[in-house]
Amino acid sequence: MQQITIVGLGLIGGSIGLALKRWSAEHGDALRITGFDSDMEHQSMAKKMNAVDTTTWSLQDAVSDADVVIVATPVGAMKEIFADIGPNLKAGAIVTDTGSTKADVLEWAKVLPPQISFVGGHPMAGKSQSLDGADADLFKGATWVVCPGVTASEAAIKNVLGLVAATDAEAFFADPVEHDSYVAGISHLPMVVAAALARTATSDQSWRDMRSLASTGFRDTTRLALGSPEMHRDISMTNREALSRWIGQMIGTLEEFQSNLALDDDDARERIHTFFVDAQDARAKAEVAYVRAAEQSPEATSGMKNETMSESMGRMFLGGFGRKKKDGKR
Repeated sequence: MQQITIVGLGLIGGSIGLALKRWSAEHGDALRITGFDSDMEHQSMAKKMNAVDTTTWSLQDAVSDADVVIVATPVGAMKEIFADIGPNLKAGAIVTDTGSTKADVLEWAKVLPPQISFVGGHPMAGKSQSLDGADADLFKGATWVVCPGVTASEAAIKNVLGLVAATDAEAFFADPVEHDSYVAGISHLPMVVAAALARTATSDQSWRDMRSLASTGFRDTTRLALGSPEMHRDISMTNREALSRWIGQMIGTLEEFQSNLALDDDDARERIHTFFVDAQDARAKAEVAYVRAAEQSPEATSGMKNETMSESMGRMFLGGFGRKKKDGKR
C-alpha cells in the first residue's frame, strides 16, 4: 500500500484526495491518503467527505511515512512548508505541488534534502468554492502542468505522471519560466481584470442604483474576483514580472481604445468596429481550439481510454500497483 500525504485541504487538495480515493477503490485500495491542514475544520470536513483516510495535527507526522507528498497550499506558504517537511521526509520520497506559479516554487524546493525528488505541478482547474466545492471530477480533461526539478529522478517523474493520470487530467511538460509567462496572460491577468472591474464599478457613487441593472455580463466577467484574496495575492507576488508585463499590454490596449472614443469621426468609428471584430475573431478561434482539444481527448477516442489509463497506471504510478492488480498478484 502506497502512502500519500496531501498538505492543504482546500478545493484543490480535497479534489485530489477524492479523485485518488476513487482511483484507489478501483485498484484494490492501493493507496492510503493522509491529509493535513492548519485549519482543523478543513481536516475534519475532508475526512467526513472521504477525501482522505486519516488526518493528523502535526505536519511532520503527516509526511514522515509518505511516499508522495502533495503540497496544495497557497503558493505563499510553500517556502516555509518545504523547509519544515524536509528533515522529516524518508529517503526517496517524492514531493510535488499544485501552485499557480512555478519558477519561485522550484527555487524554494531546493531546500529539500538531495535524496528527495521534487516535481512541480499546476493543475489548470478550479472554481470559486473552497473545500465544500471539492469534486473528484474537477481535473477531468484538464491540463496539469509538470515542471520537474533538476534533480528529480525519472521514476519520480513517472510517478507524478501516474498521479496526474489517476485524476483524469492530461500532463503537459513546461519550463517554469515559460509557464509563469503563459499563465500570467491567460489566468493571472483575467484575475486582476475581474478584480479591477468589480472594484471600479462597485466603488462608484452610483453603484446602489447600478446594481439593480447588473446582469450576466457583469456577473460572468467578475466571477474570478470571488476567488481567495490570499491565493490571488500570492500568485501576484510570485509572478510579478510576467504579470506586470501583461498588465502593461492591457493598459496599452485600453488607452488606444480610449483615444478612439475621444474622436468623433468616421476613422475612429471604424477603428472601434475593427477592435471588436478582431476580438470576436480571436475569441472564436480560441473556442475552436477548445473544441478540437475536447475532440482529441482520450474520452473522445472510443475504445482507447481504458487501455491507455491501465497501461499508464501499470507503468507509472507508484511502483506499478495498477499492473499488479490486473495480473492478480497484489
